Amino acid sequence: MVRRFLLGIIAVLFASCDSGHQFTTLSPNANVVVLGDSLTYGTGAADGEDYVSLLSADTGWKITNAGVPGNTSADGLSRLDGLLALHDDGIQKVDLLIVELGGNDFLKHVPETETMRNLNEILAQTKARNIQTVLIAIPKFSPIGAAFGNLEDHPLYERLADETNTPLVESVFSDVLAKNSLKADPIHPNADGYRIVAADLKSALSDFGFLKN
Repeated sequence: MVRRFLLGIIAVLFASCDSGHQFTTLSPNANVVVLGDSLTYGTGAADGEDYVSLLSADTGWKITNAGVPGNTSADGLSRLDGLLALHDDGIQKVDLLIVELGGNDFLKHVPETETMRNLNEILAQTKARNIQTVLIAIPKFSPIGAAFGNLEDHPLYERLADETNTPLVESVFSDVLAKNSLKADPIHPNADGYRIVAADLKSALSDFGFLKN
């Protein structure tokens, strides 16, 4: 009975330790790349008001904004080698890749299996280079949900994060794009919205252990 009780406690402790991600903390001058689409580029706000610029200013990290409006997951995958060329050559180490892609796949009705495959390949190629990765969830395309202020992350992100053991930043865009006051248009935040995205992303990165509190 005592042995069974002790084993139960040990199992609970291991489950608690394994329930969250903890990754290597980045240095104050770390090099970070954000691979994304118009949401990363900052469409809907003025220069310097995108979430990447705000996060860079707040953390001190050197963050490359690799957001290209209109990009799908396939486009992001095709750009990956070029973005990491300096890392591969040993000229400039990349400490973290943040991936924000998939919204245009949903708008263009790209098959979910194809989006999953492309995102999985981006994560796999990056991890093969020993670069830490983070995935940002994007809302499931829902005009009705957007109209009534009720958006949810597309479920493929949680599945992909679980399958690849990748930390997932949840709900940042779903929460912002559900509020008209935080949107510049139906699919892009305004400056206030991007400020919230940056703050929530920073909080998540801190929780994962990438950023010191």
